[in-house]
Amino acid sequence: MTQAEYSPQRAMVIMAHPDDIEFGCAATVARWVRAGCAVTYVLVTSGDVGIAKPEITRAEAAAIREAEQLAAAAEVGVSDVVFLREPDGMVENTLALRKRLVREIRRARPEVVITTDPTTLWAGDRYINHPDHRAVAYATVDAIFPAAGQPHFYEELAQEGLTAHKVRKVYVMNWGEGSPGSVYVDVTDTLDLKIAALKHHVSQMGEWDPSSMVREWASEAAKAQEFQAAEVYRVVTLVSDEEWGKLHVVEAAVATGEA
Repeated sequence: MTQAEYSPQRAMVIMAHPDDIEFGCAATVARWVRAGCAVTYVLVTSGDVGIAKPEITRAEAAAIREAEQLAAAAEVGVSDVVFLREPDGMVENTLALRKRLVREIRRARPEVVITTDPTTLWAGDRYINHPDHRAVAYATVDAIFPAAGQPHFYEELAQEGLTAHKVRKVYVMNWGEGSPGSVYVDVTDTLDLKIAALKHHVSQMGEWDPSSMVREWASEAAKAQEFQAAEVYRVVTLVSDEEWGKLHVVEAAVATGEA
């Protein structure tokens, strides 16, 4: 299944570490931004154990990686970047983290949230999915449904002006391995932006140029499609088109004081 024309008005990407977005879905983000979508990045950690140099402290590493992430986000046109600064490598799917994510969802009010698959443990035969990835993905899913959209969850957030918001669609990255029902996003025209964004993560890339690998991944993902490069997702639609339209009529009325 392709979604060549679809672009949400607002989207949020929730990931564990700086560079997760660039490796995973930055070309999709760039495509949506070009179409006028407002995108928010939420990074649960700042990757503070991700620079394996004893002479660099965790605080210094976090500052480096946050700067790299901001530059990478700017490359694709994203300026709203939130760092929750949970401890890198030790993220747990707690009620406290769920509330923090609900707060961000209610603040940005995205139509779509992109995250990873919380059930992925064995990712091929050469990689074990990082525990932070799994914990953040589970916390994200739990924040999206039902918590963010139900007014009696975290009622105190309404005092901050953060009222319930239902996410319309969840895009779950599936590591580029298509399956029946997968959604293939044509990123042929934005793949160069993804690569440019990824190169901002100098602390992780070093002298390595990821261009060939990224192009190979995108080409393999687009195999049997009518375009050259793809990013692939499982898409869960939580709110139908009809219900989404009704929700936004109500929101508009509330915003103008007509409700």
